[in-house]
Amino acid sequence: MPLVIVPTPIGNLEDITLRALRTLREADLIACEDTRHTGRLLAHYEIKKPLAAYHEHNEERLAPELAEKARTALVALVSDAGTPLVSDPGYRLLRACIEAGVEVEALPGPSAAMTALVASGLPTDTVVFIGFLSRKGREREEVLRRLGREEATFVFFDSPHRLAKTLKELPAGAPVAVCRELTKLHEEVFRGTAGEGAERYAEGTRGEIVLVVRGGTEKEPADFEEVVERARAYVERGESPSRAAARVARETGRKRGEVYDWLVDSNGQRSAGRDQQESES
Repeated sequence: MPLVIVPTPIGNLEDITLRALRTLREADLIACEDTRHTGRLLAHYEIKKPLAAYHEHNEERLAPELAEKARTALVALVSDAGTPLVSDPGYRLLRACIEAGVEVEALPGPSAAMTALVASGLPTDTVVFIGFLSRKGREREEVLRRLGREEATFVFFDSPHRLAKTLKELPAGAPVAVCRELTKLHEEVFRGTAGEGAERYAEGTRGEIVLVVRGGTEKEPADFEEVVERARAYVERGESPSRAAARVARETGRKRGEVYDWLVDSNGQRSAGRDQQESES
């Protein structure tokens, strides 16, 4: 018997395939993130099946047990929304089944990342899916620096209270699409630049967010004068020299320390020049 990976709706309950419903009706056991959440979906379609809570806190322990169960029973794996394993639990169970020689079947179906990509209006030929952007400074900066250099469309999941911060950290002119509450009553897709998005969502927003960004808007490392001019502009808007250096580094492909040193040195030179002019007068 197989393990079957079953996508479920990302919002609208009508977005589930006939094959997915048949699989859930035939399953001997349904492994899900939240039994209450999945229970509501099953109740809507009048399906009654045993449920096993399988989530990030217990998947390491349960994966071998569920893989063993799938040897003799049809086990369906679902997440709270969309396709399992896409920024959701399931990888350990999948690997456990493969290593145990248990058949694995993946059904096609809803995906917030793919839906947002299609709705974004941005190129779909080369796509990089990041999942949730790291909160850690160094990892986060590296991804954002890569985004500035690489000609691809990047897809992120983001939280509504961090959205404005993320948009401010992107190159201001980068084309973006903010896809909020996809397939739900209050669905919204904003298309514009990162700078425009940062202004639009400065006061925050609500709901589930998928952020789609066109990368490669900063192709060549900027020279000294351009770097200093950009950094000074951010400082004049109230940014600290350190934060201004970090932003310009992401936008231009220069190293953060290099931008900071150039900014400080240029300010020192400018100050010295003024002092010299005053003494001569």
